[in-house]
Amino acid sequence: MADHDRSLSLQEQFLPQMTCFGCGPANPKGLRLRSFADDGGTRARFQPWPEHDNGLGYLNGGIICTVMDCHSATPMMLEAQRLGTAGDSGMLPYVTAGLEVKYLRPTPLHDELELWAELTGGDESALRVTVELHAQGKVRAVGLAIWKPWRPRTT
Repeated sequence: MADHDRSLSLQEQFLPQMTCFGCGPANPKGLRLRSFADDGGTRARFQPWPEHDNGLGYLNGGIICTVMDCHSATPMMLEAQRLGTAGDSGMLPYVTAGLEVKYLRPTPLHDELELWAELTGGDESALRVTVELHAQGKVRAVGLAIWKPWRPRTT
């Protein structure tokens, strides 16, 4: 993964102006998650901040959900490119319609985390992505994200 540190992440390639708190390259106060295509899925590393403490010395569950949600977008982004549904608007072609997260064990606050996600099914109407968060060689949380097409409405 060391080569990925010097290359553009999927977020930087596809959505450089995105201001999403979790993964937006254009949000200077955000988490700026950087994800990369890897072995049929996507992988990211994330170093929690001291401010992400849950009050007990572990990573806050909301931050876990945020990075899992944002990372689950990356296989969807690759699939949207493949399907030709990505568009040129600079917006995500799909939005999270649901995210189910199961916390398996506490997540260390001070260790670098690794995320893995892969597209597990769906079609143009909805995509399913599984996502995992790992620390110290153990799976800490697993999730299933459902992504559906997003079309801005004009009023």
